[in-house]
Amino acid sequence: MARPPLPVGTWGNIRTETLGPNRHCARARFRDYDGTTRDVEATGTTGPAAIRALKEKLRDRTAPNDDEITRETHVSALAELWIEEITAEEAVTPQTIDKYASVVRTAVVPALGNLRIREASVGRLDKVLRGIAKDHPVAAKLAKVVLGQMFAFAVRRGALTTNPVRDTGRLRAPQRKVVALDTEQLDAVRSAIRTWQQPTPGKSGPRPTGDLADIVDLMLATGVRIGEVLALRWADVDLAADHPTVTICGTIVYVKGKGFFRQDWTKSNAGYRTVILPGFAVGMLLARKLTAADNPIDAIFPSRRGTWLSPHNVRRQWRQARADTGLEWVTPHTFRKTVATLIDKEANTKNAAGQLGHATEHVTKKHYVEKPALAPDNSAILEQLGGSRTTPDQRGARGPRRAA
Repeated sequence: MARPPLPVGTWGNIRTETLGPNRHCARARFRDYDGTTRDVEATGTTGPAAIRALKEKLRDRTAPNDDEITRETHVSALAELWIEEITAEEAVTPQTIDKYASVVRTAVVPALGNLRIREASVGRLDKVLRGIAKDHPVAAKLAKVVLGQMFAFAVRRGALTTNPVRDTGRLRAPQRKVVALDTEQLDAVRSAIRTWQQPTPGKSGPRPTGDLADIVDLMLATGVRIGEVLALRWADVDLAADHPTVTICGTIVYVKGKGFFRQDWTKSNAGYRTVILPGFAVGMLLARKLTAADNPIDAIFPSRRGTWLSPHNVRRQWRQARADTGLEWVTPHTFRKTVATLIDKEANTKNAAGQLGHATEHVTKKHYVEKPALAPDNSAILEQLGGSRTTPDQRGARGPRRAA
């Protein structure tokens, strides 16, 4: 009867051999994770030392591979090879790769770069992530995504059998209250923009255009992201229709070495949508159309050079405009939350999600709608706890109480 094979990841009897003075060898048969049984050996100054070295080698054993990634590869090298792979695959957008590369450069390499892959234990990774999360919880979540993909890459290449990032603790981001603008605050915002756009004698820098006010109006009319509103072309609007519309079909992105450009798709599939414009936005666009100069990219909001406006520049203009209003907390994304909150209040969350281009209502409700928690109406049930007490109306029906 044939001897049963060794279970995968185990070894047979350890044999020792004296090779010379102070030199001993320990050998064993090990069944690798690819199912093949191979001889593994280690040496030491004594027999027991050689056995200990062999057991350590067997413990860290993985299936042999012809790749450049092994358990001895440094984490910094793993990160570099992973970035090369996702860049070559072209399955991730260039701006996302830039973001991942930034995380590798600023967080992963300084904390873990000199470790070998086998030394990046669950405990070490967890400690690093929690250290980042103390001051930068959002950055910690992104770092965990990057590390998870890096070590999944190592698993695919045979350097590891499991991904240690999976067993690290859960990172909890701080709860942020959704704040939308009310009518009074919106008036203050528009007033701040008008004041900022007025020409001021002696003011340095380029003269402000009327773009900022129109950009804010269109964001309030549609609920789009700042990159989406800056990517709009005149070909994307239909002002002659019975119900004028605008189609959201692109966004402005930045890629290192290429600069800002229009990406011909939105952040998600649900983001590609056509929305009906309210009257104030139609009036603004018609007025711009009458005075707009032709530009080669057909942009509604082109730069002075006829190129796409940078979201960074628009945010900078907005920071200057709001400086004297006490509304420093208001960002371009606040307009998106204001739109979602109003639609949710006047219609429902489903309509708000559709307007913002969300695939589900969950994201809209959690991150974009300003709404206090409302308990179910249990007032009729709780009325039973009033006992035999009479209401003011009942006391009035009995007439005034006589004096003693």
